Amino acid sequence: MKRAAHKKIVVGLTYDLASDYQLSDSDPKDRFSEFDNRTIVHGMQKAMEKFGYTVVDIGNFASLLKQADHIKSNVDIVFNTSEGLEGRNREAQVPMLLEYLGIPFVGSDALTMSLTLDKVMTKQILRINDIPTPKFVTTTKQLTESDLSKLHFPLIVKPEWEGSSKGMTAKSKVKNLTELNKQIDFIVKNYHQPALIEEFISGRECTVALIGNGADLVVYPPLEIRIRGKEVANKIFVGRYVYSNDVHYECPAKLPDQTLRTIKDAARKTYEAVNCKDFGRVDFRVDENGHPYVLEINPIPALSRQDTFGTIALSQSISYDEMIVKVLIAGLNRYNL
Repeated sequence: MKRAAHKKIVVGLTYDLASDYQLSDSDPKDRFSEFDNRTIVHGMQKAMEKFGYTVVDIGNFASLLKQADHIKSNVDIVFNTSEGLEGRNREAQVPMLLEYLGIPFVGSDALTMSLTLDKVMTKQILRINDIPTPKFVTTTKQLTESDLSKLHFPLIVKPEWEGSSKGMTAKSKVKNLTELNKQIDFIVKNYHQPALIEEFISGRECTVALIGNGADLVVYPPLEIRIRGKEVANKIFVGRYVYSNDVHYECPAKLPDQTLRTIKDAARKTYEAVNCKDFGRVDFRVDENGHPYVLEINPIPALSRQDTFGTIALSQSISYDEMIVKVLIAGLNRYNL
């Protein structure tokens, strides 16, 4: 990859740091688990500077709002990784403000951010496009056997609009009505939103990174998430695994070629169905018969060296720095910058 030529492009960097916020007594412990740390932000900044870009540290939505006039006059494009602070539309806050200010930005727009944070809305889009996803219901109330006539235990219970395995524990997988209703109560009480109840897919957990737009979209080889060297199978990928030594990423996943092609095709269709821009990640479960099911799409996936994008970069024999700049270039190209 060539370093940036001619005039230096100025890139603003928006993000949320867990250290910028303080948990209240009523907050779940994982409320800020999606947020970055200073090491990740510093790594992204250094990657872009290495390739000749000037990087302006902006920070979160409140910081962007305070600096709006200065940023509009002095920044060419904003690289957005901000998760937002509150509500179902929190990931849309920074993109909406950037749209209002007329500032180009890397990443999906406000509509896509809101749509994809809500897992139920995403699953409805998947169904319309004939993309396989586990059967589900959503509720804020206790359920009866008749409410589950189209679902079969075991089931998995999640918050409807969260990411990074928030709200997910060993108790999230339920095998009877009593366990289910306890977990519904836990989600509604602690996360103040509906509970999403899905059929649990036993098998392998895979994820696919995508960078680009339209004809330039690159769908990278599926990566398999393994726990203690074994496929996930009947386990669930809970938040405590994310940066633990128990997790191993295998890329490309050791699956039949046809299954890998099917996963990549479903990832592309999902990315395009929700109008994702510049980069994203699609998560899958592959059942024991080799059938993949889309669990969700994340339009602002983690960009740390230890996570999916860093691992895939290594598997493709490119550096972490190059991977970050590939995402930036996708946005620059979209704006003809």
